[in-house]
Amino acid sequence: MRFAVKDRREEAGISQEELSEKSGVSVETIEELEANTVDIFNTRDMTNIALALGISVETLFFEEEV
Repeated sequence: MRFAVKDRREEAGISQEELSEKSGVSVETIEELEANTVDIFNTRDMTNIALALGISVETLFFEEEV
């Protein structure tokens, strides 16, 4: 599974720093999610990011192509 955090953040027109402030999730975690370098993620962080962006949690994910 890949993350669509960067796409959704850019669609919202905000920086990583702004998303961090709105969501309470560290910039470092946002960077890792956007780079798809994390295998395990915190459900609370994903929920807070989605709330900060005004979207559903499901839209933060891409399905892997098989």
